[in-house]
Amino acid sequence: MIKPELLAPAGDLEKLKIAILYGADAVYIGGKQFSLRSSASNFALEDIEQGVIFAHQHQAKVYVVVNIIFHNEDLAGLKEYLQALEKIKVDGIICADVIVVKYLNQYAPSLPIHISTQQSITNSYAIKFYEKLNATRIVLARETTYAELKLLKEKSNLELEYFVHGAMCVAYSGRCMLSNYYSKRDSNRGGCSQSCRWNYNLYHENKGQLEKINTDDCYFTMSSKDLSLALELPKLIDLGISSLKIEGRMKSIYYLATIVSTYRQIIDQYSQQGYYDERLLANLSKAANRAVNDGFFNNEMNVAKQLYQNRDEHPTKEFIGYVLAYENKMIKLEQRNYFEKGDHVELFGPNNVFYSFVIDKMYDEDLNEITIARHPQQIIYLPFENEIVQHSMLRKII
Repeated sequence: MIKPELLAPAGDLEKLKIAILYGADAVYIGGKQFSLRSSASNFALEDIEQGVIFAHQHQAKVYVVVNIIFHNEDLAGLKEYLQALEKIKVDGIICADVIVVKYLNQYAPSLPIHISTQQSITNSYAIKFYEKLNATRIVLARETTYAELKLLKEKSNLELEYFVHGAMCVAYSGRCMLSNYYSKRDSNRGGCSQSCRWNYNLYHENKGQLEKINTDDCYFTMSSKDLSLALELPKLIDLGISSLKIEGRMKSIYYLATIVSTYRQIIDQYSQQGYYDERLLANLSKAANRAVNDGFFNNEMNVAKQLYQNRDEHPTKEFIGYVLAYENKMIKLEQRNYFEKGDHVELFGPNNVFYSFVIDKMYDEDLNEITIARHPQQIIYLPFENEIVQHSMLRKII
């Protein structure tokens, strides 16, 4: 059994480090140009270089996303950018436009070419087409079913990458034009305003505006539930999919730590012993704020997999502290959400060690005893007998 790569998103350098420390084998990032997540912090070239150094020190890889659909005016600086990435020694380029493939072959030939999910590849003929253009990996369309995956694996000589967790697009990935029309922000050039998640009034051509959908005074929306294939990981591992991808370059460090560490443990346990502890699945809900489903994996999409009439978003307040250090049998942490003495909490970290306890004493930065932590990024000390590693996180048990 070949263990698949666990590929995580990183919107900035801090998130890159957290993703790798919590178990990602590779991360994908966007630069300041040519990336579909233009509203993420993203990476200047010097940040990419730092990220590559950090990743390689931890035996991890960095893939850079260059996945916009190019108009002529977008081409300025592309050649130089790719050559700079080659010099930095990133581990691959994720691209959607054949002009990037051409430029990579011509100007930065040492960089592996990964074809983005933006190409919506669902058949072996498209894979063979890109194989002739020296692509090394195909990021399959999220619309690819498990039955299709098996066929593609049989017929493909390239690495196959498949999304296993995160947000889904209401259209074929990246091919929606709602954002262009409603906000003049091009979804295919990094500006998607997620118009499918807006609240809409409904109108009938004869009856005028319809009443609100339900008693909660909810407007109509049209986005998909999020994807989660944690239960299906054994099938994907057995099939030999090369890379399992988590979506979310805009997500928080807490989200990344929770999701990445959970998938890391599932992959490792199943690869080593042929099964995994299903109690791990409960951790996923501690970071998610939208309902999830299995997407197209087992069958076609249907109404039950959509968020029609309901946004169903519940931002979590469980993440309450980020561990900066362990000093003199005290946890030094940075407050992230309100908590107080008496709260039942859980510590988890990059080493997958979990501690559950009740806060009975807490101190401020000057070591004055306090009962409430209410100020964002306030420095808090908690007495604790066991040494805690840096970058661990504290969350409430609700």
